Amino acid sequence: MMTASTHNQRVLSLAGRKGILRASDLDAIGAPRIVLTRLRTTGLLEKVGRGLYRLPGAHGSELESLETVAIKAPQAVFCLLSALQFHELTTQLPRQVWIAMPRGSHTPRLDYPPVKMVQFTGEAYSTGIQTVEREGVALRIYNVAKTVADCFKHRNKIGLDTALEALRDAISSKKATFDEIWRCAKICRVANVMRPYLESIG
Repeated sequence: MMTASTHNQRVLSLAGRKGILRASDLDAIGAPRIVLTRLRTTGLLEKVGRGLYRLPGAHGSELESLETVAIKAPQAVFCLLSALQFHELTTQLPRQVWIAMPRGSHTPRLDYPPVKMVQFTGEAYSTGIQTVEREGVALRIYNVAKTVADCFKHRNKIGLDTALEALRDAISSKKATFDEIWRCAKICRVANVMRPYLESIG
């Protein structure tokens, strides 16, 4: 029979490996969920959201922030600055996690991290979604071409300079082709806006 201290050690070890620990993760190691309460009370774990925990002082990486949002809002698609950072197309560190949701959606209520939501409809929402599995969590993120087009669509929110940097980097790093970006530009209805910039790079 496992002692309380054995359960504590196994849970803390799991939290160290995973970064963000879900209450349901304890089932896999046979630890009762009361261990989370005990560890939180003694300051060995901190709660970062409903049913989500991490080691205290563990500064969550951007990917851990995305995991937290994906667990709480599985229909969210990471976009704009968060997608740019994921694809390594910006030097900016976004202060919020940017997500796209279908029109009419409510912003997910999270204690952490702060979330910025934009609403898309139809093809503008459904095009270019790629799913990346990390620590058993499915992260839905717009691909590079769609992200670049979205940046021009929302240039008033993130800045035209950021959109231009993303376009140049996407092409120079060969992470997206002109044709892929042009197709997404038409879907996002920014083809006329983007044409001169695409021509100048070409």
